This record gives sequence, C-alpha cells and structure tokens, in this order.
Amino acid sequence: MIQTLEDMLRACVIDFKGGWEEQLHFVEFAYNNSYQQNIRMTPFGALYGKACRTPVCWDELGERSKMGPELVEQSVEAVKVIKERLKIAQSRQKSYADKRWRPLEFQVGDHIFLKMSPMRGLSRFGKKGKLNSRYVGPFEILERIGTLANRLALPPNLLQVHNVFHVLMLRKYEPDSTHVLDHEVIEVDDRVSYMERPIMIEDKKEQVLRNKTIPLVKVIWEHHGTEGATWEREEAMRRLHHHLFE
Repeated sequence: MIQTLEDMLRACVIDFKGGWEEQLHFVEFAYNNSYQQNIRMTPFGALYGKACRTPVCWDELGERSKMGPELVEQSVEAVKVIKERLKIAQSRQKSYADKRWRPLEFQVGDHIFLKMSPMRGLSRFGKKGKLNSRYVGPFEILERIGTLANRLALPPNLLQVHNVFHVLMLRKYEPDSTHVLDHEVIEVDDRVSYMERPIMIEDKKEQVLRNKTIPLVKVIWEHHGTEGATWEREEAMRRLHHHLFE
C-alpha cells in the first residue's frame, strides 16, 4: 500500500506541478473511495457502511446549483485524474509483487518443520503483544496435493491434527533450536495451536490514557524467553495466573 501511495503522489506532483499540495485532499478522497480488491469495497464504505456523499458527487445527484458549477467541474476532474493515477500505481505494484512472489515447493520425502501458533487462554496472540510463531518437527512429506498443499507423516501424539497443510504453514528443515518446539512436550490442538504459559512477571508499568490509567505487566512466556516477553494487562494476568503475583 505504501508503494502505491508513493507512486500516486509522485504522479500528482507531475500532473498538478506547483499546486500539487492543494490537491492532497482530493488524493485522500480518491483513495478512500476507490474499490480495494483485498476488502472488496472502498475504505470509506468499510469504515462507515455507506457511500461517501461529498461536493464532487453533487454533479451526479443533480445538486450542482448548491455550489459554483466551475468548482464542481474542477473537483470532479481532479478526482478523475487522481483515480486514474491510482489505478496505474496499483497495477504497477501488483506486477512487481507477481514477479517477486514464488510459491514454496517441497518434494515427497523432504523433511520440513510445521508452523505452530501460540495461544493464551482462549484466544490467539494478537498484533499487540504478539509472540513469534514456533515450529515442530521435522516431519516427512508423504504426498504433494496440487502445488500448494502437502500431506505429512505425523507422530501418534498429533493424530488429532489433520495432516494436510498449505505450504505457508511449512518451513524448510534447517535446525534452529531458538524456534523449534518439542512436539512431545507441548499440547497441540486440532487447529495446530499450542498453549503458551507465563512463567514470571519481569516488570511493571502504567499506560496513561485520556480518562484512565491501565496497569501493565511484562510477562515472560514458557517457550520464548526474555526476548519474547510481552506487555499484558495486570488485571487479566491476575485473574488468569494469580500464582505469578504471590
């Protein structure tokens, strides 16, 4: 997205020359009201649940008389130019991404690591306080299913897990003790996740907001060490893991 916006702004500087700064609000409008393939709607529609109704739309709605026709015409034309530049920029960035992306490929008999997702309580770690994924294995590939899936030979303690995985869940077998888990020690569920347990509180601090202060604690987790410590709400940690505060 950043590269797309850079391309679009660069094109606007060329199109509008010395007055390009005055068109930045039209750039914002054009981007927020352009269809985005990844969300299948416009950003404005995703946020507000309706189409944007602004002066540049009044011409289509028969309300040109509410503002000067010349200003409406200029606004409509500016947005039209910027939207065209946005389409070109998106197309260019997509072509770059397509050239760079290559699907991972493994062969029958290869040994790979399987990606695990850490869990806390009933939920996965989110973007805030996120723990790095870990891997278990190595496991042998028994069968290739199409170009993007592989069937693995899993041990008895992982029989509850469906043994066909997308290539993005796999990693080439390269021994790395800092990222590999022992599948005989952890409890893996059928969603290819394992429970990450806190082992100690390393530090405390307060997050000051406009109307309240939230106590936080820095938690060290069982399989991540001090470098993987995360900040969690003290209230939640006391409720779920009160033994850490005794």
